[in-house]
Amino acid sequence: MNNVAKLIDHTALKADTTKEQILKLCAEAKEYVFASVCVNPTWVQTAAEQLKGTKVRVCTVIGFPLGATTPESKAFETKDAIEKGATEVDMVINIGALKDKDDVLVEHDIRAVVDAAKGKALTKVIIETSLLTEEEKVRACQIAVKAGADFVKTSTGFSTGGATVEDIELMRKTVGPEIGVKASGGVRDAKGVHDMVKAGATRIGASAGIAIVKGLTSTSDY
Repeated sequence: MNNVAKLIDHTALKADTTKEQILKLCAEAKEYVFASVCVNPTWVQTAAEQLKGTKVRVCTVIGFPLGATTPESKAFETKDAIEKGATEVDMVINIGALKDKDDVLVEHDIRAVVDAAKGKALTKVIIETSLLTEEEKVRACQIAVKAGADFVKTSTGFSTGGATVEDIELMRKTVGPEIGVKASGGVRDAKGVHDMVKAGATRIGASAGIAIVKGLTSTSDY
């Protein structure tokens, strides 16, 4: 696969991530020209400073990792992150509301972030596939499209499972060809990327970006 680095959000989201690790992440992203670095909101400004003048985008996470904050707090978090330099935001849906079939709340939740980011940052919607039935996965993707999201995304990497080929195929089938699909959680090697892209993924979230572009296998967690 050519230009595989351009598909990867080079990721560091663990609670104990240090500034030194963020600086290393950004240096690697510049060297390999990854699509973005994906960092927690506290590191957005640092990453933006490090990546200024490069093609690498700054991605952050909203309502992460549980998705159980309010639409208003997610909107505020989005605006704050964008002010500090984020150009992509990956928000976690209200998973409990989806399971309660409260689609109105789920849409309101997503739309709050989409509206806060409009014209300033891409919005990716994390549906946390490992916690959902097939019907819920389809409904989550349909709501994300209705709310105006740019991408749907499989996983936070902090729940009970990550991306699967089957989920990517289902998500792509549901959202159609115009919306991005991000596979995240457990993608650790070049074959994994190939399989996800073949299934319909247009972006990969991984902490093993270096190993992937070198065609190696990594045992690193998301």
